[in-house]
Amino acid sequence: MSLRLSTVILPHRRWHEGGRVAWTRAEQLGFHAAYTYDHLSWRSFRDGPWFGAVPTLTAAAAATERMRLGTLVTSPNFRHPVTLAKELISLDDISGGRITLGIGAGGTGFDATALGQEPWTPRERADRFAEFLALLDRLLTEDTVSYEGDFYAAHEARTIPGCVQRPRLPFAVAATGPRGLRLAARYGQAWVTTGDPKLFENGTPDQSLRALRTQAERLADACAEIGRDAGELDKVLLTGFTPDRNEPFRSLDAFVDFAGRHREAGFTEIVVHWPIPGSDFAIDEKVFERIAMEALAQLG
Repeated sequence: MSLRLSTVILPHRRWHEGGRVAWTRAEQLGFHAAYTYDHLSWRSFRDGPWFGAVPTLTAAAAATERMRLGTLVTSPNFRHPVTLAKELISLDDISGGRITLGIGAGGTGFDATALGQEPWTPRERADRFAEFLALLDRLLTEDTVSYEGDFYAAHEARTIPGCVQRPRLPFAVAATGPRGLRLAARYGQAWVTTGDPKLFENGTPDQSLRALRTQAERLADACAEIGRDAGELDKVLLTGFTPDRNEPFRSLDAFVDFAGRHREAGFTEIVVHWPIPGSDFAIDEKVFERIAMEALAQLG
């Protein structure tokens, strides 16, 4: 099974003070895709610089030529399907059809209350996500959409000319629970996971790998329920949130071992964070570049 290697570049640097350089260097290093987080702020970066995902991806699309681009991930926490669809169609056009939408239900972080609302319950987040995704799918595949749901509405919303990619740009649906996996099976061209969060603090790498295999099996079951071949979906692992944290990035050999084990578990794409000194993603830049340029060749 072939494996692709991608990166995620957090939007914490001004474009002309290192931001642009990271995106163009990612393409030079040969990454399959470069993604960015779509948050209003995030964890330890909350009180520092943090820029918007859509303008960042627009600039990245203009600065690169071949590499795929996208969010990892967008959520309904502060977005509406109608306005997001218009932005995605524009991004897909500017990039020449290189955009992937990573999308999930969202969580209880800063995004959940930044607009002044009370945090949604897990049940409401799941309900909203299901409706959001279904409406967004329609908006990106139909010229005109009218819809009245429990949480979202659209009145003769025009999304002409639609995406460059047909029938629409791909969705990479982040999910671990049953409802989310069913949505990934129905709408996704890819499935995204960060592993089992319950194992992050005290789990082991072997436990994490077993949990990831179980998630993939449940995705396959969800696909089977609707008559879809699970092999049609790419399986994407966003690294940095499994019990081994940054251990796979200590050396090229350590990463090759990690990537090989996860390829055997069925993953088709591994996403690594662009190094950020003094953060949870403080990977040695020389090791990072060796991984980008040499790891896939060593995997064979």
